[in-house]
Amino acid sequence: MRIDERLASGDPCFSFEFFPPRTDEGERNLGRALSELARLHPAFVSVTYGAGGTTDQKLKTLDIVTHARAEYGLEAMAHFTCVGATVEELRATLDRMRDAGIENVLALRGDPPAGATEWTATEGGLSYSRELIELIRADYDFSIGAACFPEVHVHAESAESDLRYTKAKVDAGARFLITQLFFDNQVYWDFVARARDIGIEVPIIPGIMPIGNVAQIKRFTEMCGATLPDRLLRELELRADQPAAVTDFGVAYATLQCADLLANGAPGIHFYTLNRSPATRAILSALRSLAPWQGAVPV
Repeated sequence: MRIDERLASGDPCFSFEFFPPRTDEGERNLGRALSELARLHPAFVSVTYGAGGTTDQKLKTLDIVTHARAEYGLEAMAHFTCVGATVEELRATLDRMRDAGIENVLALRGDPPAGATEWTATEGGLSYSRELIELIRADYDFSIGAACFPEVHVHAESAESDLRYTKAKVDAGARFLITQLFFDNQVYWDFVARARDIGIEVPIIPGIMPIGNVAQIKRFTEMCGATLPDRLLRELELRADQPAAVTDFGVAYATLQCADLLANGAPGIHFYTLNRSPATRAILSALRSLAPWQGAVPV
């Protein structure tokens, strides 16, 4: 099912993000997570490309998407980037997706390859996710999603220019947006308000990452420019030498965060799972028991 059509139903849209593993242990983790999270019947799952954008990584992404659809009956969306590909190669990958029955694509510029500090377009390729969206929309019938950044993309000149570029992606054909992770819901609501003010009307799905490791979440937020609120950081550091306590607190915090978002009209939650299921299973099960979205007015 197309994700834009699923979002139009009005019911909360819960989804999970996975990444292609690089080791045998990683393969086993992913297999377990897919099997366990499939039982929760998400609206869709998504699979990242990886920063390198190599041919092997692209094929791995498509393999996982195809497997999730065939083995578990999940609607699966492939992430798709401009990294390391000419326009001809991008079209070949899109052809492969279409022929595999994939209906949904998350169109991204992509990060620089490992070791590179600046983005450089491939000769004969594309430089911006907006261009990729335009290419897809012109010749393919995918439901196209795009990323957005409530706390501003790390390479953006300003919050204003970043928001204008987000609107350009929507104008080019993106039918829904998924946010970068954040830990202060006011950041999300402020972003949604600013987006609506400049004419962005598509659903904006909040991206949530349950915290399970203090050092890891500090590293992630530094890389993507997200903020750990002082009160949250203080509680995490009090438990930094107690891994189980960090996980328990992370589940509790994310559950409260998601409940508030849904109670105030967010269209769903996109969980960054890190290829593991226990935290996400606990959070989503609690949310479905509480149903905080009942009576909420969609934003």
